[in-house]
Amino acid sequence: MTLRHIAMAVLTAIGLGLVVAGQAQAFETSAKQAIVIDFQTGSVLFDKNADESVHPASMSKLMTLYLVFDRLKAGQIKLTDMLTVSEAAWALNEGSTMFVGIGSKIPVEDLIRGIIVQSGNDACLVFAEGLAGSEEAFAKLMNEKAKEIGLTNSHFVNAHGLENPDHKMTARDLARLATHIIQDFPDYYHYFSEKTFVFNGISQGNRNPLLYTDTGADGLKTGHLSVSGYGITASALRDGRRIVMVLHGLESMQVRADEARLVLDWAFRETENVLLAKANKALEEAPVWLGQAATVPLVLHDDLLVTLPRGARDKMTAKAVFEGPVPAPIAEGQAIGKLILQAGDQPPFEAPLYAGAAVAELDTFGRVILAAKRLIGGGLN
Repeated sequence: MTLRHIAMAVLTAIGLGLVVAGQAQAFETSAKQAIVIDFQTGSVLFDKNADESVHPASMSKLMTLYLVFDRLKAGQIKLTDMLTVSEAAWALNEGSTMFVGIGSKIPVEDLIRGIIVQSGNDACLVFAEGLAGSEEAFAKLMNEKAKEIGLTNSHFVNAHGLENPDHKMTARDLARLATHIIQDFPDYYHYFSEKTFVFNGISQGNRNPLLYTDTGADGLKTGHLSVSGYGITASALRDGRRIVMVLHGLESMQVRADEARLVLDWAFRETENVLLAKANKALEEAPVWLGQAATVPLVLHDDLLVTLPRGARDKMTAKAVFEGPVPAPIAEGQAIGKLILQAGDQPPFEAPLYAGAAVAELDTFGRVILAAKRLIGGGLN
């Protein structure tokens, strides 16, 4: 495939964000803060006050679960390990609860389900004390891990998300956290799709309203406090494409359910992912100066997968820019130039182009032959 073949079907990560955001202005949600992201490309499809600092309520339990999953993946704990319920955890009956018994020992796997399905604040405290010795020490681990995975505007003071003026996140950080959970812990993500869990003889249903719909949703977590309103961090998979979404500051459970479905349907309906070029496939041939080959193929190191507004691909253009002819010797993988992609009036996006093959330099005899051919053909230019 050459640039001529893809010239009418290209958009950039930067241009994409602007194009989709521009179209999305006609789309609105009653959420005070919101962000919608394509999981594969990382493209932001919708952004409404996504960097405002807010209280995440129970959605911050995702950070607690991240630390638990991290320990499981590292082999530091097992799903069958038993953690003891302290008096403090047993007495934590504010908000949602798993109904743990004082002094009882609970398997790690049950505690995970107690957090995801039942949103148990008590289960979070059992983990905090069991893994770090105290909730304060666990909160320190949460903040350290948050920085490590790129949550730049988050600060945790507890494991469960109950109200505290210093406990803050942004919608963008929640989306990043959700993306990391899906990417980093595929072996444990399935817990988020469980609709019910029975513990201590008490059956509770998952509070994620999207799990009971045909939207393709398979996780993650809801949250509610009087200071924050109703929120949801959710992900859905349709035909191999995943969308991650955060809505915050909604006025009721019903509005949350309705808005969440509306936003997901909009994202899948109005945008699409398009594979425009494969990695290491020649997009253009650059002329070579004094090389044993006359040209060198220019390639991308990665597949060019982009998220487009549906119907936008016919407006895209692409061109290769490099200083040529490229002097030999050329190493395979050597940076040669850049691919410039543009859609209408949107700012261009640049992707580096690399040599798809090595080209050795001509020896002295080869240079003499090349010079003779040029003289015979009409002289040097």
